[in-house]
Formats: sequence, C-alpha cells, structure tokens
Amino acid sequence: MKNQLKIGVILSYVTMAIQNIIAIVYTPVMLRLLGQSEYGLYQLVYSVVSYLGLLSFGFGSAYIRFYSRLKIKNDTDGISNLNGMFITVFSVIAVITLLAGSILVGNVENLFSQSLTIQEVQTARILMILMVINLAVSFPSSVFDSYVTAHECYFFQRILSLLTVVLNPLITLPLLLMGYKSIALVVASTILTFGKLIINYWYCLKKINMKISFRHMSFGLLKEIGIFSSYLFLNMIVDQINWSVDKFVLGMFSGTTAVAIYAVGGQINTMYMNLSTSVSSVFIPRVNAIVAKDENNNKDLTELFTRVGRIQFIILALIFGGFCVVGRYFIEIWAGKNYRTAYIVALILIAPVTVPLIQNLGIEIQRAKNMHKFRSIVYFLIAIFNVIISIPLAKSYGEVGAALGTMITMTIGNIILMNWYYQAKIKLNIIYFWKNIFELIPAVGISIVIAYICKKYIIVNNIGSFLIVGIIYVTVYAVCMFSFGMNKYEKELVKKPIKRLLRKR
Repeated sequence: MKNQLKIGVILSYVTMAIQNIIAIVYTPVMLRLLGQSEYGLYQLVYSVVSYLGLLSFGFGSAYIRFYSRLKIKNDTDGISNLNGMFITVFSVIAVITLLAGSILVGNVENLFSQSLTIQEVQTARILMILMVINLAVSFPSSVFDSYVTAHECYFFQRILSLLTVVLNPLITLPLLLMGYKSIALVVASTILTFGKLIINYWYCLKKINMKISFRHMSFGLLKEIGIFSSYLFLNMIVDQINWSVDKFVLGMFSGTTAVAIYAVGGQINTMYMNLSTSVSSVFIPRVNAIVAKDENNNKDLTELFTRVGRIQFIILALIFGGFCVVGRYFIEIWAGKNYRTAYIVALILIAPVTVPLIQNLGIEIQRAKNMHKFRSIVYFLIAIFNVIISIPLAKSYGEVGAALGTMITMTIGNIILMNWYYQAKIKLNIIYFWKNIFELIPAVGISIVIAYICKKYIIVNNIGSFLIVGIIYVTVYAVCMFSFGMNKYEKELVKKPIKRLLRKR
C-alpha cells in the first residue's frame, strides 16, 4: 500500500507537469484554430452548464468518509448498500441534470440573444446539449472513481488521469483541423467521459470486487450524508460563482470576445493556484496530529502555519514577479496579440488570490478544530456580493471590470475577514505570520525593480530577449532571497538536496 501511495504521489506530480506543458503548448494552437469569438462562445456555454454541477450537492466528497467508517467495522453488506445508495442518488441527479439541461437548451436564445449572432446561438445550443450529456454521465461515473480512491488504487487512477490529459488534445486536434471548431472540444471531452466510465466500471467490478446492492436504502444514513455534505455544497457554490459568474455576465453584456480574453487570464490564474497545494497538502496529517493532542496548542499551529506560508510565498512570489515583468509578452506569444488585455485580467485575479494561497494550511486547521462553518458562510455571502458588483463593472469596463469585481470581493472575504477570524477565533498569531511574510518582500521588490530596469535596455520583443530578461529576474530573485530573505530552515531546504547530489558525484 505504501508503494501505491508513493507511486500515486509521483504520478500526481507527473500528471500536473504534463497537464501544464500541454496547456502551454496546446492552448495557443487551439486558440488560433478556433478564433477568439469561437473560443469565447465555448467558454461562455461551459460557464453556464457548469452550474448544473452543483446538483451533486457535495455528495461526491462524502463517499470516502462513510465508506471508511463501514470498512473499519468490516461491514461488507453496509458497503454494498452504500454503493447502491450512491449509484441510485447520482443516477437520479443525472436524470435531473438532463431535465434541467433541456430547459437551458430551450432558452439559449433568451439568455444570449443580446450579445450573440444567430449562428452563434445555434452553435451554443449544440455545445450545450453535448455538455449536459457529458455532465450527466460524469455523475454516476464519480461513484466508481471514489471507490477506486477508497481502495487506494493510486497507480490505476493516476494512469487513467494521465491518459485522459494526453488523449484530450490528440482527439481534439484532428477534429479542429477538420473544421468542427468549438464542437470538437466538447466531443473529445464526451468521448473521454464515456471511456472513463466504462474503464472504471470494469476495474471496480472485475479487479477490486465492488459489490452493489439496491435492496436496503437507509434514509437515516442518507440524511447523515446530506448534513455532512451541506457545507461542502456551500463551498461548491462559492467556487462556481467566483470562477464562472464573470464569464456568464460578460457573455450576457459584452459578447464572446470579452469572454475569451477573460478565460485566458483565468487559465493563467488557475495554473498559478495549482502551484500552492503541493506544499501545504504534505502538512495536513501534522496539523491534525497537533490538534488531536492539544486543540489549544496554537503556538505550534502558528509556527507551522507561518513556516508553510513562507515557503509558499517564496514560490508564488517568484511566479507573480516574473509574470509582472514578462507576462505581457508571454500572453502575446502564447495566446496571441488579440489577448493582450488578458495580462491585466490575470494580474488582477492573481494579486488577491496570493494571500489565501499562502494561508491555505489554515483551512486544514479550521477543519481539524471543526471551525470551518464560518469560512463557508462568509465565502458564500462574499460570492453573492461578487455577482452584485461584477454586473455594473463588466458593463462599464468589460473583462477588466469583471476581474475587478472578483478582486474586490476576494480582498474583503479571503483576506480581511479571514485574517480577522484566524486571529480572533482560531487563535493563530496573524501579526507574527505577516511579520514573517513581510521579511521576504524586500528580496521580491528588488528583483522586480532590477528586471524592469533591464527591460529598458533589453526590449522584450522576441523569444531571445524574453528568455534573457526572465533568466536575469530568476537569478537576481534567487540571490536576493537566499542572501537576506530566507531564514536558516529555508536555506537548509535548498542546501540539503545540493549536498546529496555532490556526495553522489
């Protein structure tokens, strides 16, 4: 089982790396084959249909918890009934998704007639039909995926995920070259969703002996699962609003071009966000161990919270500063000159999200202390506020205005209110945390200033100058951070692998 875990972790990083490489290489090709308007149309329809994903009500995240509880008791009949219950629930959700989706399909013209052409409305209808089918199939498929996770069959799961990542562009590109435009993206995704369902079903029944029983549906257990999932559902709503509402609003009032530009900026933000979880996730067991031993041991929790936050800031600040310096040219060569404004959108989204990213270990501290309800409620209220202010801002300033709405609400909720909560209720020493973070700011600031000075003498207008300025920035950042930014612990994290490599040689 330990080997499965190690292989799973390694393959997770491999999948993440390949996914980012494919995104960097494949996205510009896809954008040019689609065109800005067509890509914006695809993103718009996706943002609408993705709201139907909320129909899962957070149940998917609850499966492993309740499975584990029955597994400890060796209750095989209970597990069979649990499997049957989840398949039944998600099959019902799939049917509801198809019904709700048919209503959306019938109202495409009413939703977007102000901003889309007649041809775009027809294409949107086809895209929506395929996306709804895709989503409906994914619901029952998620039960088998959860069962594989519960059995810790990480090798199979990660290989399947890796294959999905690799096959997606391989299926899509020929269809794009044949002229199927945005429909090709959804067709490829739908093929892979059906394929994943079939493979997961076969693996669960034939390889890990999954038993399914529909005879005994425990409504008491279903109610318990529903209560547990309620706050997870609230978090789903928040994420859906924060990262999809801007594209929906832009589609209604500004058209597909604005949606496309915002989507490119949003994709940069997504890749940036993915960088932080690899560090904090390693420390989750330690957080729970500290809280289990002494829930009021806030000193050790603050030390761990700060230590992880500093490491995450060092990584994220490197990316953020580099994007500030050469991000505009990167967007132009990656997505195209028509997407220049995506640079501003990305910066507006990345800046406020940096704070919750360096504090995401705090989420685990809240859960360990069973004090995560406040976060869910606050984020929900802030997400509603995001909708309210994003509409007028999007009308006035397009994609930049929509991003500003998200930035304002994230600053209020994710930064101001959550830092107050950490200090006042969770009892973490936030003043100590920020004092430690601010010690790193001079190294970041000097690196960015020097890189901007270099840009005055080295005009970034080709790949060569882009790489030169980028290398100068990374070098100065590394020297400054190691010289007067990092503490002794962080320097040792850098020195140890270097020393090991030298010893081997």
